[in-house]
Amino acid sequence: MAHAAPASREVTRQLPRRRTPDVFSARTHAVARIAVPVVLGLIYGYWAAANRRYGGPVTGWNLLFGFVTALVFAVLFAAVWQLGPRLRREQRAVLWFAFTGCAAGFLISQSGLSVLWSMWLGLAVGAGVAATMFYRYYTREDATGRRVD
Repeated sequence: MAHAAPASREVTRQLPRRRTPDVFSARTHAVARIAVPVVLGLIYGYWAAANRRYGGPVTGWNLLFGFVTALVFAVLFAAVWQLGPRLRREQRAVLWFAFTGCAAGFLISQSGLSVLWSMWLGLAVGAGVAATMFYRYYTREDATGRRVD
């Protein structure tokens, strides 16, 4: 059988890097920059309000709590989403760890479980997200933070 000859490192370094095509327009990206945090915030706010009322009736205070929670989550998510690409991969993974850990811990605390249980679950969720994000950034960026797709 015939096999291809291995290419030298010099040849492989000179090949142009191929990026995946961007199928969405600039307008779609601009809309998504606003829509994604808003939609995720509304889902999170509804979830927190549902946890807080324990299956009871929906009250005005419960609605207010849900919308305030949605607003805070959406603002924090948008900040993390926009600030993340400016950081190094380790710092970005820690930022996502802190955000998701706090978000998960807050949701658990609204369900009436103990503060310690909320803390441990928040740490576990945050650690899983941090490991996943670090792996993702480590395999797709070089040491200076440039994408290597």
